[in-house]
Amino acid sequence: MVQAATGWSAATRLKTRHLALLLHLYEQRSVLRAAEAANMTQPAASKLLAEMEGLLGVPLFERHARGVEPTTFGLAMVRRARSALSEIERAREEIAALREGRLGQVSIGTVVNPGTTLVPQAVAAVKRDFPGLLVEVEMDYSRPLVARLLDGQLDIVIGRIMGPEGADELEFEPLADEPHAVIARSGHPLAAMETVRHADLQDHGWIMPPRGSVLRTRLDAVFHQYGLRSPQNLVETSSLPVIIHLLRHSDLLTALPTESVAPYLQTAQMQVLPIDLGVRMEYFGIIRRRDKTPSPGVARMLDTLRETARRIYPPLPAPNATRGG
Repeated sequence: MVQAATGWSAATRLKTRHLALLLHLYEQRSVLRAAEAANMTQPAASKLLAEMEGLLGVPLFERHARGVEPTTFGLAMVRRARSALSEIERAREEIAALREGRLGQVSIGTVVNPGTTLVPQAVAAVKRDFPGLLVEVEMDYSRPLVARLLDGQLDIVIGRIMGPEGADELEFEPLADEPHAVIARSGHPLAAMETVRHADLQDHGWIMPPRGSVLRTRLDAVFHQYGLRSPQNLVETSSLPVIIHLLRHSDLLTALPTESVAPYLQTAQMQVLPIDLGVRMEYFGIIRRRDKTPSPGVARMLDTLRETARRIYPPLPAPNATRGG
C-alpha cells in the first residue's frame, strides 16, 4: 500500500497539472481521452494519476474495462480541484486588471426577485463610481447558484441556502422576505372576481418553475393542502422575460413577487389577483464562501448591495422574532 505524504507536504507537492488532469479524467472517464485533452501521452497521464494517489494515499479512480470512474475520494478531490483552478484563473485576471489600473471583476448569481430590483440598482451604483470594474450577473435558482459559488465560479450569490450541501463553508447575510402573489394580465377572467379561491386557480393555465425547484414544490403543496390536484395546463420556465411576455399575451397565471413585475402592475398591464396564495419562502440574502477573502472589486460590490438593500427593503425583524406561515 502506498504511504501518503502528510499535512502540508502532500498539499504543496500537488501541482496545477495534477489538478487539471484530475478534472479531465472526471469529465472524460478515460485515461486516454483525458491524456489527449491535457496534451500529454497516456503513460504520462497514468504516471501523473499514480503520483496524485500516492501523495494522498487513497484511490481517486477505479479502473475498469470501459475506462475509469471516480471514487468517493476522487469526487471530493474533483470539487476542490475545480475550485482551486478557478481561483488561480481569477487571481490571474485580477492581477492583470490591477496592472491596468482597473478594480478587477466580480461575478454575481441571483434569484429572480433581487435580480430585477436589488442587483441592477447596486450594479449601476458601483459602475458609476468604478467604470473599470467588470461585473458579471447570472440569474437562476438558489441551488445551482450556490453550487457554482462553491466551485469558485461565482463570488457572490443573492439567494438562499436550501440544504446542508456545503452549508458549513458558506456565510449567509439575510436581506429581505419574498412573498409571492398570483399575477395575471389585466382583464383576465379571474380579475373581475371580488375574491379568488384556490379552486378557481386550478383549471387555468399556469407558468411554473421547473420541477425540483423550491417554489414549484411549495406551489404543488399549496394546491394539495386544499385537496386539489396541481394545475395540469403548464408552461415551465425560469426566464423572467418569457414569463412576462406570456402573461401579457395570454390568460396564463404565475406566482411571483410583485417587485419582479412592478412596472407592469403600475401601468395596469398586469394585476395581482385577490387571493392569499399561501406560499412562503425563506429570506433571501448575500451568500459567500467563508474561506474566501473578497477582492477590492468584490468588497465594493458587497458594500453597495448592502447599502441598496437598506434603501429598498423594509428592516428585517429582530433575530429572535418568529415568522408567520
